[in-house]
Amino acid sequence: MKKWSFPAVSLCMLLSSLVSTAQEPVKNTILPLVSTYVMDADKSILNHAETSNRLSSLSNALRASDLDKVLEYNGQFTVFAPSDMAFEKLSDLTTERLLDPQNKKELKSILSCHIVAAKLSASSILRSMSRGGGKASFTTIQGQKITATMNGIDIILTDKNGNKAKIVLADVNQSNGVIHEVDSVFLPVASL
Repeated sequence: MKKWSFPAVSLCMLLSSLVSTAQEPVKNTILPLVSTYVMDADKSILNHAETSNRLSSLSNALRASDLDKVLEYNGQFTVFAPSDMAFEKLSDLTTERLLDPQNKKELKSILSCHIVAAKLSASSILRSMSRGGGKASFTTIQGQKITATMNGIDIILTDKNGNKAKIVLADVNQSNGVIHEVDSVFLPVASL
């Protein structure tokens, strides 16, 4: 008859406890709700901005500049949409000045630097950067260039003045184009 050694028995007990522990259900961890974001691809870009809990400042600015009429068209657009948090980065004086009806032309010019007259998905932006050696440029409806580059896993947009904005939410597809939410507003140096 074979004698069991103490270490072999201990090893069997240890393995048995690991197997039984591995079979226990894992407790679910509830993550905090980041936003109540809902995408409805049947809405236009303007309708989405008006009903989003993240783009109300942009919606107000589009109406104040009359660009809301442009984003009601059926054509395909890409909007690099500054979030409410992006607008909060601006000083109260700058925001007040931009929303003043006397500065409608300046506001329209600034917002036009966030809109491209073509539908650019995040993957098409990445493909363009790949073909362009890490850079891709897109012309806005204002006629300004926006350059896209990578910083780690983030797509960074840079305007002609060197202002940068990171895409924080990509590919919000709408009936007349796509929205990419960004974390900053492109402002000409004079507006700062």
